Amino acid sequence: MESSAGKNRILLLFAAILFSTGGAAIKLAALTGWQIASYRAGVAAVFLWLVLPAARRNWTWRTLAGGIVYAAMVVLFVLSNKLTTAANAILLQSTYPLYLLLLGPLFLKEKLRTIDVAVVAGVILGAAILFSGSEHVVASAPDPARGNIVALASGIAWALTIAAMRWLGKRNPQAESAGSVAIAGNAIAFVACLPLAIGGPAMHLPAAAVIAWLGLFQVGLGYVCLTRSIRHVPAVDAATLLLIEPVLNPVWAWLVHGEVPSGLALIGGAIIMSAAFAGSWWQARQA
Repeated sequence: MESSAGKNRILLLFAAILFSTGGAAIKLAALTGWQIASYRAGVAAVFLWLVLPAARRNWTWRTLAGGIVYAAMVVLFVLSNKLTTAANAILLQSTYPLYLLLLGPLFLKEKLRTIDVAVVAGVILGAAILFSGSEHVVASAPDPARGNIVALASGIAWALTIAAMRWLGKRNPQAESAGSVAIAGNAIAFVACLPLAIGGPAMHLPAAAVIAWLGLFQVGLGYVCLTRSIRHVPAVDAATLLLIEPVLNPVWAWLVHGEVPSGLALIGGAIIMSAAFAGSWWQARQA
């Protein structure tokens, strides 16, 4: 049993590491954001369709609704990484607990607790500090101000995606609703972005390699590792391991592109992650 628990923790850690490579890889491809968003999603959709057979069944309009917000999340994340630093993109997306806590009482009939209010306050404070830091315009982050707003929108879309997956899971606990939403979402993102991708820079071998990495490994394999392990790892352990993604994401961007986040961005990000982790820790204690 302990060996199995250890393997699931390793799988979850591996998922977080794969997810963390997204920012640096997106910036590495000499393609437009629309091209990367479309092609990455297309590769990921095919991969997940092949390796998650249970997620191919029992699709409804609710699956497609969840897929739409998932598609918005992955597209916005790619576009934000093309505009702002990898650190800001991932840390501002990490504000999703704020919106998720607000969505819970509205759509999932979940009560808002005192600890939830504290988490919301922490996330708002962290995001405000992060936004107040002035980012220098560099080749890998040409429009930080606009990119920060897009990254914040990706956090909202991610919260909606999680809420949709939880809503679907409650309606049919036996279905692979999360996998179905991921497949549908990636397929929708591919189709929606394709018209804007056509006419961009020509595909070449280095860019194709980056797209393959993003679709097959960063999204595809990362998601498979996550779904295989998350159910078998305690909530606090899972929250701790998944923090590897926002920590490593800017590290890869620094190593590959020389991006150095501002001090205020790091302070704000630390507050956001601490608030999110505290919420997960408290929830696990009450379970």
